[in-house]
Amino acid sequence: MKLLLQEIRRNPLLWLLVFVPVALAAEKLNHEAHTLHFILSVLAILPLAILLSHATESVAVKTGDSVGGLLNATLGNLTELVIAIAALQAGQYTLVKASIAGAIVTNSLFMLGASFLLGGVRYHLQEFNRIAARFQAGLLFLATPCTLIFASTRIWSWTLVFTQDAPRVVCRSGGGT
Repeated sequence: MKLLLQEIRRNPLLWLLVFVPVALAAEKLNHEAHTLHFILSVLAILPLAILLSHATESVAVKTGDSVGGLLNATLGNLTELVIAIAALQAGQYTLVKASIAGAIVTNSLFMLGASFLLGGVRYHLQEFNRIAARFQAGLLFLATPCTLIFASTRIWSWTLVFTQDAPRVVCRSGGGT
């Protein structure tokens, strides 16, 4: 607890932890002030994300890069998971889809581009681990068809029809989103 208080004193962004109970209390006291709830929730989730980042970095120092990277990748999107669960409970399925798509675009394209740009400013010639790059490219190659398959089930309706000769697959256009 003492280390947490020292960290809060040192980092001014963690002063926003005050908004965590304020956001919870505002939701209980006034259900209709949606804009106020949103602003207070954003202010409350910022320091929680910072604390989560510090926690995963601390574990990575003790356990090594592999476990630290796995924890960072798993818990790094915890805020999106919390938002998705809350949106699913409220029936906001389109919001969940947009949030997941935004997280994917942000994590893959924006962060990769920013890494290349900032790395190129300092180091004019960048070197990469070929094995790790090949592994990541393979994961991306596997993720792309999986995403397309699940998206196609929304657009087309696939039905297995049993006839006298043999079973066959019938595809009907669905017009999904």
